[in-house]
Amino acid sequence: MNTPLRSFLLFAALTVAASAQIRDAIEVQKGRDDKLKKRGAITYYDTRWDLAELPAYKPDQQVTGVIRQWGSNYFKDSPLGKAWEDGFRKFHPGVTFQDELKTTLVAIPALTLGLSDLGPSRHITSDDLLLFQRYHESHPVEISAVTGSLNVPGWNYAIAIYVNKDNPLAKLTIEQLDGIFGAPRAGAFVDISWDTSVARGTDKNIRTWGQLGLTGEWADKPIHVYGFNLQYHIPRTFERLVFQGGAKWNENLVEFTNYKNADGTTELEGKQTADAVANDRYGIGYSGYGFATPQTKRVAVAPRGTKNYVELNLETLHSRAYPLFDEVYYYFRRDAGQPIDPKVREFLRYILSREGQDAVQQDAKYIPLPAAVVREQLKKLD
Repeated sequence: MNTPLRSFLLFAALTVAASAQIRDAIEVQKGRDDKLKKRGAITYYDTRWDLAELPAYKPDQQVTGVIRQWGSNYFKDSPLGKAWEDGFRKFHPGVTFQDELKTTLVAIPALTLGLSDLGPSRHITSDDLLLFQRYHESHPVEISAVTGSLNVPGWNYAIAIYVNKDNPLAKLTIEQLDGIFGAPRAGAFVDISWDTSVARGTDKNIRTWGQLGLTGEWADKPIHVYGFNLQYHIPRTFERLVFQGGAKWNENLVEFTNYKNADGTTELEGKQTADAVANDRYGIGYSGYGFATPQTKRVAVAPRGTKNYVELNLETLHSRAYPLFDEVYYYFRRDAGQPIDPKVREFLRYILSREGQDAVQQDAKYIPLPAAVVREQLKKLD
């Protein structure tokens, strides 16, 4: 089927389907807290890693006072946030916490305006970085606290690449994903600086399966690309990991967004993306690990500059061998030439400790950090 005809038929089908969907943002969001709390109470894996290489927590100094946290609700919607606070207070009983953990969207603004000491959040956006810089002429310090989940919606799950089960393709490089999902670009924002070194031309576009080495009936077939509404944070994660910060997508990308059915159930964009690939022999999409169906298969992905293809699973996510992982961070302010607030430093050291990361794997949604990443984060606290 040619691309214009496919696009017309797909548009018509989506238009008909949309007539039975509730898309009002407030209606779709209703019940979100209850759903997240139910999900937050579940443990999603029983794997336990050997954390002996991580440092056991030992206070550098005794601290007291209030630690104010504004940001991600996911530490509140699961037992993990309380486990960290309770564990820390065993060493520092004079510390109390004031938590405004409702959304990552408030993390950097609250930190910028002095309302918080710590901002737990997904990766900082360019707008938030610019906001902080305008107020403080510096950038916040970023500490990776956990690796995102394998398959838990909301808990920053890794990005899986899906093709139809009939597709003979089994592996792709990051560069090939850029060619499939991306478009020519003159550069990209890295933090808030324009970087022309990541520019690419139309010669890097990949629009047919034959360009990926498939032969026979596949050689001249167009690649049909599916993904999330580009206003969501997951496409921004994809842009950062695959497009090196670029924001130009394949001109034929079909986007999906969450909606509610008449019976009150929610159709997640990740499920819609995987279902579209399941129903399209020539489709490819990015989504979460848990949205697989018998009509789809996940492909292995090689990190940029390599041909070391890696399957997505718990082990490759923990080791970070699989390149399309996500993270959750703690951001804090540190003025030039000034020491870090001692209570903030001690709490972050606790989160990065063996005890703190064991709480992550006991909660069993996020993934504990590997030792090398912990060492890198601890250096930022010196």
